Amino acid sequence: MLPVCLFAAMCVAALAQRVMTADEVIAFVKSSIQLHLDDQKIADYIKKIKLSDQLEIRRAEEIQGAGPRTIIALRAMSKSSVNLPVAAPPPPAAPKPAIPPPSAEELQQIIHQVVDNARNYADNLPNYLCVQVTRRHYDPTGTENWRLHDTIQEQVSYADHKESYKVIMINGQSVANVEHTKLGGSTLSGDFGSIYAEIFDAETATEFSWDHWATLRGRRMYVIAFHVPQSRSHFTISAGETHRLITAGYHGLIYADRTTTNVMRFKFECEDIPSDFPVKDVRLDVNFDFIEVAGQKYVLPLKTEVWSRDGRYMTWNEAEFHLYRKFGTESTITFDTPDPIPEDQTKEQPAEPDSKDSNPPVKKKQQ
Repeated sequence: MLPVCLFAAMCVAALAQRVMTADEVIAFVKSSIQLHLDDQKIADYIKKIKLSDQLEIRRAEEIQGAGPRTIIALRAMSKSSVNLPVAAPPPPAAPKPAIPPPSAEELQQIIHQVVDNARNYADNLPNYLCVQVTRRHYDPTGTENWRLHDTIQEQVSYADHKESYKVIMINGQSVANVEHTKLGGSTLSGDFGSIYAEIFDAETATEFSWDHWATLRGRRMYVIAFHVPQSRSHFTISAGETHRLITAGYHGLIYADRTTTNVMRFKFECEDIPSDFPVKDVRLDVNFDFIEVAGQKYVLPLKTEVWSRDGRYMTWNEAEFHLYRKFGTESTITFDTPDPIPEDQTKEQPAEPDSKDSNPPVKKKQQ
């Protein structure tokens, strides 16, 4: 037993003589608190530490959960260290390598391919059915303190490039003979169809420019800024009992998949809204995803969000698309409301550099 006891005594002596930085002391105390060590034992250990730099009393007293004896020991340590040098701040973290933007020539090729894919988008869609769940929110205070107004579940049929809507549930209750156009309030039919087509239509002459790289649902995206002036826009907004109609210009961002150059998201906000028009701050955000229909994957709507303001009164509609299936003569209506799509599935993340960044892939148009 003597060698073991001697070894233990040597360890205690080594601990008693240990020199620590102020950062190490703070870390030791926090770790001891998390391990629920005895307050007196923590204090006794602190008394045996020799500091190599100054310990500010502020740091000692800000430790959450420290016992009274530990605080007394730390205050004494701080007082005795006033003549020691202050530790140099840690070196700043090395900046992450920047991802170079495409060259001017590459960008033109990218935009050309994105626009070409978008113009042919509808031609490649199958006839399908899906469930659209729309949650309509409002806030009368203008502070984004949102309240749920209602939840509408509809069956969307897409056949021969035309959409039709059948309302099947409102607030969890099945309904019949309720027309989509008679729901009242703001609705979302066509928001991702006609607007999408207009952005990429040749007659619109949309202005495109590079913005940044991003990650969306785990895939690298080209993010391209765009602008449609009022003079070339067909985006209309109606308001008031008289249903006054205006045309607004808009500007926003397009997220295009780096590998396929398919548009996976676009968002914009309106501009040139007359000052006497009641509706302001109109914004739209549309997400698409690769979704399987009858064993084949297509780029189809995932979620659409629309915001607007009338004075202080604000509205926010979010429509999610679920349960895609092939259109047929027989259709099954689903009455169970699908769970909401997780927020992280529609929000961009930073783009991390990879081996392809020195030569971004550009899918050239086939002859």
